Amino acid sequence: MQQKNSFTTTINDVTITTTFTDLAENAGGSVFVEAGDTVVFVSATMSEHEASQDYFPLSVEFEERFYSVGAILGSRFVRREGRPSQEAVLNARIIDRTIRPLFPKALHNEVQVVAMVLSLGSYNPDVLAVMGASLALGTSSIPWNGPVSAVRFSQSTDGWQPFTNFEEAKDLPDHILLCGKEEKITMIEMEGKEVAEEQVAQVGEQAMHILADLQKFQQEVIAQIGRKKQEAPIVELSDAAKNIFDTAISSKIKQAMFSSEGSVEAVQEEWRKLLEEKEITDDKKVVDGYFEDMVDELVHTEAVENGRRADERGMDEVRPLYTQAGGISARLHGSGIFYRGGTHVFTALTLGSPGDALSLNTIEDPETDERFMHHYNFPPYSTGEVGRIGSPKRREIGHGALAEKALRNVLPSQDDFPYTMRLVSECFASNGSTSMGSVCASTLALMDGGVPILAPVAGIAIGLMQKGDKYVLLTDIQGPEDHHGAMDFKVAGTKNGITAIQMDVKIEGITLAILAEALERGRAARLHILEAITKELPESRASLSPHAPHIETLTIDPECIGMVIGTGGKTIKQLRTDTGVDSIDIEDDGTVSVSGSKDAVASAIEKIHAMTRSFEVGDTVDDAVIKNITDFGAFAELSPSKDGMIHVSEFSPQRIDTVASVVSPGDTVPVIVKEVRPDGRIALSVKDRDPSFFDAVLQNTDRSDTRSHNKHRHNDRGKGRKFFGGRNKKQRRQ
Repeated sequence: MQQKNSFTTTINDVTITTTFTDLAENAGGSVFVEAGDTVVFVSATMSEHEASQDYFPLSVEFEERFYSVGAILGSRFVRREGRPSQEAVLNARIIDRTIRPLFPKALHNEVQVVAMVLSLGSYNPDVLAVMGASLALGTSSIPWNGPVSAVRFSQSTDGWQPFTNFEEAKDLPDHILLCGKEEKITMIEMEGKEVAEEQVAQVGEQAMHILADLQKFQQEVIAQIGRKKQEAPIVELSDAAKNIFDTAISSKIKQAMFSSEGSVEAVQEEWRKLLEEKEITDDKKVVDGYFEDMVDELVHTEAVENGRRADERGMDEVRPLYTQAGGISARLHGSGIFYRGGTHVFTALTLGSPGDALSLNTIEDPETDERFMHHYNFPPYSTGEVGRIGSPKRREIGHGALAEKALRNVLPSQDDFPYTMRLVSECFASNGSTSMGSVCASTLALMDGGVPILAPVAGIAIGLMQKGDKYVLLTDIQGPEDHHGAMDFKVAGTKNGITAIQMDVKIEGITLAILAEALERGRAARLHILEAITKELPESRASLSPHAPHIETLTIDPECIGMVIGTGGKTIKQLRTDTGVDSIDIEDDGTVSVSGSKDAVASAIEKIHAMTRSFEVGDTVDDAVIKNITDFGAFAELSPSKDGMIHVSEFSPQRIDTVASVVSPGDTVPVIVKEVRPDGRIALSVKDRDPSFFDAVLQNTDRSDTRSHNKHRHNDRGKGRKFFGGRNKKQRRQ
């Protein structure tokens, strides 16, 4: 019989149920978390023995299951889940960055947290997954100093609302996800459309109350069913090794860190050799860990106590900037180069047709096309190292998505700019916050490419050094400050407000006061960088690159879509071949986008207009083609999709005996639309368009000769106007 414990809480009218069973009884801890028909299962497991790595080997996986949305997804040939989607990777990173700081520093056992979406209902699974990870760890014996909670806000006309569901949030541009422990914030993810710093701080205050309620609920659950925690191993460096460090190494670290003489890595290697020479056999992980702790202590002390940074900058000083728009190659549709100190990023822009959009196939967006993509590459040479180059790692996916968020809300609408846009940021040199460098380089690339963005965007990283109750914020953190600092607060935006935030910490959280101060530091630095960007290029270029595709759009009646495409795509393929366009993309609402050279696009647009033209009373056609004749009239083709009927009485003001006496199939005549009936049938008239059109025919008894004359005139005049009254062929011979 299954063992089962359920606990429920209601926060802001949202009921959250957590269920603990023995279904995954071999895991260290596990829980089902449910809200609004969204169900996430989370497990946490720790290995029995320490890993060989000299770092804490935590892995977090976020698994999306197709059955969670009741669909058989995947490709046509593979109907099962494959590599994680970008959304799954980003959700895994959210969980990782929230829980990682709360593990004991001495823990080196492998820990794995797996969040699996079993059912996707109305609520986003990322918030539930964070809570599930907290409870799975909190109720297990794994050493961990939780719990933590998460809440997502979206801004509507009624202000910032917590726990908005998918339907409520899908058309809203402003979203903030906050995670916290007790009265501190541990992680922030935000995307917005020029949100004021004061609003973000206010949302932080709102979040504190909700996070406190969720915290209290989790503590009660853990108190009832939680297991006793294992003790994390504590291994200290021997006194002999400490003495060698104090006498021979300590002063050299400071000299290497705060001057150009030597490097910290060289001092660390000297430290290892000294221990080896003295035959001191402390564990390598302990030796390296102690060295890191001492460097960390030095960096914090100098910053907090002495107001000193490794490169002697002021605490709010941005490193030297360099900006360049274009100049790499005329073949590129747009490009930008951005330097901020030792961080150098190049971004290339590629413009494509709507058909080049990325088709998402995830449980959250099974049928969505993404017209804007930002991809981020971080090769090993950017840090002077040798390493693997291949498919993007999670960090690259995360940083690329962050820059994409920062830029997405300043892009023109698809109606105003129908292009698909892809940005690729190449990090050529890294010394702190290449993700924010890629935002700046991407802004330059967009403007260089002529994309009419709403406003330039810049980004900066703010760091934190803290000792006890004292702290200092560092604007534009570089490598050592990022590695040893307590916070990495990345904030991007325009001169008017914030478009993206990503914050993670190495401590147990920051206060609202630190958050507010960091937001203001970020604003000042952002304005400084934007000044450098707009000095290089004040606004987007007036025209696109000549190498970019030319795109024009038109709207057709949705009922004509099938006719334009044709059976098996035959018509549209022939249209592409005849005109030489690159692509023709048709949306379900009848929006047609044509891309290619300017002349080819114009030709295709003209043909599509002709194919799909709708007719109203009074419309005229110069060359309606007679398709067939009857006793009562003739049917004429107005366009490839529309025919009309010319009654026998509508050919001429004069009486005619038979239709065949004046026209034959293949002849062209000028017509005017006389009537459009409710059933769609069209009545045409020749006599109302040109009363004298058939005068020569009716005066001539040689009907066949005259019809032959009509055809010759049609061939001679091509697609021009086909008015051929007056003299007939016989009269011209005379």
